[in-house]
Amino acid sequence: MSSIIHPHGPVTERAAILDAIRGIAILGIFLNNIIGFAGYGFLSEDYKQQIPTYAIDNVLNFLQHVFVEGKFYSIFSLLFGIGFSIIFTKNAQKGNRSLRIFYRRLLVLLIIGFLHCYFLWDGDILLLYALIGLVLPLFRNCSDKTLLVWAFALIISPLFIDLVKLLLLWSPGDFLLIKAQAIDVRNKIPLDDSFALYLYKEGSGMQEWQNWRESGIFYRYQYILDSNRIPKVLGMFLLGLYAGRKSIYQRLQEYQGLFKKLRFWGFLIGLPASIAMVYFLVDGRNIYKSFYGLLDTLFYAISVVPLSLAYLSSICLFWIKRKEKNPFKIFAPVGRMALTNYILQTIFGIIIFYGVGFGLGTQVGPSYIFPIAIGIFILQIVFSTYWFKYFRYGPLEWVWRQLTYGKRLPFRK
Repeated sequence: MSSIIHPHGPVTERAAILDAIRGIAILGIFLNNIIGFAGYGFLSEDYKQQIPTYAIDNVLNFLQHVFVEGKFYSIFSLLFGIGFSIIFTKNAQKGNRSLRIFYRRLLVLLIIGFLHCYFLWDGDILLLYALIGLVLPLFRNCSDKTLLVWAFALIISPLFIDLVKLLLLWSPGDFLLIKAQAIDVRNKIPLDDSFALYLYKEGSGMQEWQNWRESGIFYRYQYILDSNRIPKVLGMFLLGLYAGRKSIYQRLQEYQGLFKKLRFWGFLIGLPASIAMVYFLVDGRNIYKSFYGLLDTLFYAISVVPLSLAYLSSICLFWIKRKEKNPFKIFAPVGRMALTNYILQTIFGIIIFYGVGFGLGTQVGPSYIFPIAIGIFILQIVFSTYWFKYFRYGPLEWVWRQLTYGKRLPFRK
């Protein structure tokens, strides 16, 4: 997540593509997260069928899984690795203590992530990024080849991890699940399918939200462990570290050939694999029931990363072609203050969908949920663009830098 906010002040033209990609990633992540805010992802099929827009919702939900699910978190993870490379290199050139600054940034991010995860929304990714980021310096002196080998091994490692789980009937997150369910029992949150309506039912308010948050962080990290999210994210971190080391984002012209290959093979492999991933995710067979459950893991691995790289390559090639009048630049202000915008999306999601707000959750499907997300994101584009006319950093980005460097930094332009 160090790369979510540009770490070195005002963006140069050559680095603007990183902010644009961050902005695009923020949109993709919100299209994924808003399904959780709205409670739609928790609903049973029978309940979804009661929503008047069920037919179109089904199509949109399928498209979201094929084109969005996992792809933009992967892009964010790669950006984190690029950000680490930038931070380490720049501070080393200045004679600063690079590791000290890096770990201080991660500590601040860890605190922000924990506060976000526990007090606002358990779907937070910041805390996870900070925790995994702690091991990144172990790879800073690896050769390029070693980095790529580690990245590939980590990305495909869930296949072997899930095979072990199946053979041993072992779930690494069980201890967290037991803790979460104990909290829910104490707080009278149902453990059957009706839990999906708990935050959204008539009369739900602050108490229900507090009860939900108390167990949410345990459910979150049970899912992270059981879904093998840690090696997946670390693998993308290392790909980003490689890309940052090569300064690919500053040398787009030189890497046109690579981008074209990644675009071709990424879409050729990623699109059909992503469709297969959706099919096997909903077939009711997981790794704790049969070997067929390993197909979930296989098609996730060969769909998410290839399609993510295809997206990135397409953006880079378009950037090269349309450098002067590039519509992707509209996303850059959002990317420059991505931490602020990420937290704002949580606040919008809670206000619009939870019982403490307007309570639209579980009442509407993707045919309403996605337009709401796009509308909020358009507001964020306008807000971010206007903000940077007067200020150097986003508000949370400024706080992050202040705490990292321990000195007063100018806020206004």
